[in-house]
Amino acid sequence: MPTNAPQFKRDKDRFVAFSFCWADLLFEVDPCFDIVFAAGPTDAYIGAAADSLTGRSIYDFVAPGDVPLFSQMLKYALRFGRVSNDGIRLKRPDGGLFNMSVTGYCIDGAGSNFFLAMRRQAWDGAMDGDGRTAHGLYRTRVFSQLATERIKRLKAAGAGTSLTLVALPGLGQICRSLDPEGQERLRQKVGDTLRAGSVAGDTVAEVSDGHYSVLHDSESDLTGAIDHIESMPRSIDPRGSGLMGETATVVLDQKTDSIAEEDLANGLLYMMARFRDRQGTNFNIRSLSTNMASICETAAKEVNEFRTMIANGRFSAALQPIIDITSGDIHHYEALCRFHNAGPEASPYQTICFAEETGMIHLFDLAMARKVIGLLSAIGEEAQTRVAVNVSGHSVGVPAYVEQLHELLRNNVWTRGRLLFEITESSRMSDLSTANSFIQSLRKEGYEVSLDDFGAGAASFQYLSSLEVDVVKLDGSAIRNAEKAEKGRAFLTALTELCRRLGVKTIAEMIDTPERFNFCRECGCDFVQGYLFGKPSTDIRVFKSLPHGNLFRVQRWENASRGRRA
Repeated sequence: MPTNAPQFKRDKDRFVAFSFCWADLLFEVDPCFDIVFAAGPTDAYIGAAADSLTGRSIYDFVAPGDVPLFSQMLKYALRFGRVSNDGIRLKRPDGGLFNMSVTGYCIDGAGSNFFLAMRRQAWDGAMDGDGRTAHGLYRTRVFSQLATERIKRLKAAGAGTSLTLVALPGLGQICRSLDPEGQERLRQKVGDTLRAGSVAGDTVAEVSDGHYSVLHDSESDLTGAIDHIESMPRSIDPRGSGLMGETATVVLDQKTDSIAEEDLANGLLYMMARFRDRQGTNFNIRSLSTNMASICETAAKEVNEFRTMIANGRFSAALQPIIDITSGDIHHYEALCRFHNAGPEASPYQTICFAEETGMIHLFDLAMARKVIGLLSAIGEEAQTRVAVNVSGHSVGVPAYVEQLHELLRNNVWTRGRLLFEITESSRMSDLSTANSFIQSLRKEGYEVSLDDFGAGAASFQYLSSLEVDVVKLDGSAIRNAEKAEKGRAFLTALTELCRRLGVKTIAEMIDTPERFNFCRECGCDFVQGYLFGKPSTDIRVFKSLPHGNLFRVQRWENASRGRRA
């Protein structure tokens, strides 16, 4: 037995705790939150050598806005023994901030030391691999899993939780009145305040702009947090009128205890989807105040109905033509789903969103590919009709989908050159390298691939740089904005020229007027798609004679005239 038994025990406890995690920085903190031990490149992170930190408060190095969050994390560790992969920000020597993921242990409960391991995270302004936004809030799918785990864990420990939906309908308008720095500051403050009132200081989802879901202790509410948020715009702009916050509480009672974790997670996703979609002048957030058990029951019913719909093929492929902007010839069609239990004009948007959020979209994408192959087979090879089928960015990362799709294509090699793939919801592709491997595997087999929703944002250019595709579809809203903006024509022309130099064709979507068609043609787009040339239809024969064919005749006449003058 070592002579210095107390020291040996402290060292043993310290390194046993550290052995459970890996990190950039390691800290041992006493019950007063003063540092007892530190290791790692603390100089680079917080501007102080590790051996100089003993006796200093750990709070000295935490971003002021995250101090309440960090305090609650430590309290959580004190009560339950551990926090895992929770987020805070450390103050950098240059005044900036480092985003850190924190894992912490408290071995013996009250009166004992905390063991903390911190690893740098990259929250870069979009959704990162950890499922967070730029402001440290979770996206809905990650939140549903994390909240489910914490609801169950806290219940087992005898603690109750509540889930509150928060709507700040005026946030977007107020942000638009501020400069970019002011916008970021306001959104960060809103996020920090909601996180501070949540379980473990970070159980908050950003459902959509100005709409949040917060899991918090059942013995507290968010009244103080909402009051503080409502006053924030006045602190940034004294002339501002402030925000009006609205809340609805979802009851987590004894019935919630018996709900399976998968069903509870799907119920949370379902609830947040309804919260996101039910907006507008006649929407009352309090209509969402209900019992979680009933929400989960409804969600489970919808999940089963969706799976049954896929299994029974109760959907159709409606086609919409993509047309050569010069010749007027139909290059190919896009296949858009239409569910049999909805009207012919009904949008499938909410159903598709639900499938993406509950992780079932890859099942539907595969079923849709089978449906389109069946449609091509019925049309016959002599027609040489080409059809693009959509693939969600989520499906690209599902190995089972990729494997089954390639098996389907191997069994239908005749579809090469006739079946195309259009990747939608590209923001859901967290691993661009894996996504590009999937794309190249299709192109290698003779299938063209296009990228949907290509716009003006930096992310679109990152996709264009990282993903080798044949076609990009220019987002309809980006085209409308370019049409209205003073420099929009120059920008869109430069964008199509960039694509041309890269060997990538461009499709302009949502072309509904002759004026927009002419604008896109002058900007150098290769193909067009929109209601100007027909709404999607399950009957391909309706596109034998396209409306507004004179637009293409004018172009052909102009080309011929230029040829004669030359």
